[in-house]
Amino acid sequence: MSAPGNSILVPIDSTEQTIIALGQTYNLARLTGSKIILLSVDEGNPPLVQKRLDELAKEASTKSGQPVEAMVRKGNVYEEINKVADVINPLFVMIGLSSKITLGKIIGKNAFKMVRESKHPVITIRGKVHRDGCKTILLPLDLTKETREKVNKAIELAKIFNADIRVISILTQKDEAAENKLISYSNQVWKYIKDQEVRCTIKTLRGSDIPQMIMDYGHEVEADLILIMTKAELSMKEFFIGTVAQRIINESDIPVLSFRPMERKDTTVFNPY
Repeated sequence: MSAPGNSILVPIDSTEQTIIALGQTYNLARLTGSKIILLSVDEGNPPLVQKRLDELAKEASTKSGQPVEAMVRKGNVYEEINKVADVINPLFVMIGLSSKITLGKIIGKNAFKMVRESKHPVITIRGKVHRDGCKTILLPLDLTKETREKVNKAIELAKIFNADIRVISILTQKDEAAENKLISYSNQVWKYIKDQEVRCTIKTLRGSDIPQMIMDYGHEVEADLILIMTKAELSMKEFFIGTVAQRIINESDIPVLSFRPMERKDTTVFNPY
């Protein structure tokens, strides 16, 4: 896949939440010099939808100071979002989600399925009130090799927004060796981030409900963004009991940045490359 172009894709429907998500796009678009692309999928009369979308695009361009393009597509909303994203290769897909997704809805073609199958970074926004910009980025860590990819993404965003990074590690295992490894790894990450001249703090908590503890700590530090990794495929066990990523996407009123991991060899020492 080619390098991401300077665009941010924003799916728009009839809900207020997608307009809130659009508003959160303005500052990011200005800081990255990105075009905003509005996408509406299969909502009644296409000419009327296009007219309304064009009006919204004009308003968004005035508010953001960036070029805004509008497009209408027909089909399944979540499939079309990913199809369009694969064509334009955006920096981010910014999507407003209106309500918490129940287990029954998760089985169908839904927002979480779209997020975990997307090849592009997706920012999901549920809450109604957000700061204009991003002052604090929450970076949860574990011992999987995929989590390493979040570190450079967090640094990249922190430099764009001049934001702080809050590293959090949650100890859940009785295995003392594994816990010590996680603590050591978290300190390596903290040092690496500081070496990149980004403000960073580190926090270690102990508990069993990892998603809830991450979200609670996010509120405690007034985080503007939580970074998580998603999987392209889920096992049946993960599908029904819910992964950490799934619960955070479904429940967090703090915006969540999700992206799929690349294949990468594991290592016991932090190495961002």
